[in-house]
Amino acid sequence: MKSKSLFSPIPAIDRGELNTRIQKFYDASSDLWEQVWGEHMHHGYYETPDTQIDRRQAQILLIEHLLSWGQIDTLHPQQILDVGCGIGGSSLELASRYQAQVTGITLSPWQAQRGQERAQEQGLAERVQILVADALALPFADDSFDLVWTLESGEHMADKSLFLRECQRVLKPGGQLLMATWCHRPEPLSPADRRHLQQIYAVYCLPYIISLPEYEAIATAIGLESIRIADWSPQVAPFWSLVIESAQELKVALRLLTRGWATIRAALSLRLMSRGYASGLVRYGLLTARKTQGYSCAEV
Repeated sequence: MKSKSLFSPIPAIDRGELNTRIQKFYDASSDLWEQVWGEHMHHGYYETPDTQIDRRQAQILLIEHLLSWGQIDTLHPQQILDVGCGIGGSSLELASRYQAQVTGITLSPWQAQRGQERAQEQGLAERVQILVADALALPFADDSFDLVWTLESGEHMADKSLFLRECQRVLKPGGQLLMATWCHRPEPLSPADRRHLQQIYAVYCLPYIISLPEYEAIATAIGLESIRIADWSPQVAPFWSLVIESAQELKVALRLLTRGWATIRAALSLRLMSRGYASGLVRYGLLTARKTQGYSCAEV
């Protein structure tokens, strides 16, 4: 099955090199993130820009709002795949909430080991398995999962179409994809916009990002159904100001110095994201869709 871009050509990307960069970035930075922010390595949810809420609680709220928006409670998923699971924050939450079997995947061996340790600590080792795997070549059989959950991992994918096709492939017929991912505003993008995005890509090990309508078009083209999208940029944008504040704390700054240049560079570049949200260039996109009943992978 060969992926095909629906829009501009996919940038020439060495997937092996990209995966190695992502792995090294998260191997070096994940323990610091856990110490400062806890188990959830994603945005928080804020009802208004002035909402006063504990930053970790805001991250839990994001999961709760995503599950509600996706109407996952009506799905009753028992086999769940968490693509880009970090240290298992969402994996453990989903396993506990739905009494489900959850498999998380990450490119980072450090994250996988820590995620499995956390599952053991919480008495969920029999329900949660964290593996090192590539989301563009999922090591699972067709029709394996009721729910594919991917929270802020699509931006790391070197081929967005192949990514959605792999998610579709491993879903059971009637199963559901629920994703939240970094996007950019729809075209046209100015030269300044593109320079800004290139800076973000370099700092956060991203190959490229696309707009939410492009994700919707890919989902439509590959045959997913019941597609819904939403833009939650206003609800998550306040998160970056809090990240910047936490990075300026002395104890965090001292810890940063021990994590290598890539982690330090990411911390020094946090305002790239806050400025991106402020200008409307960076967007936070949601997409959910169902795999067609009776779908066969041979049809793709």
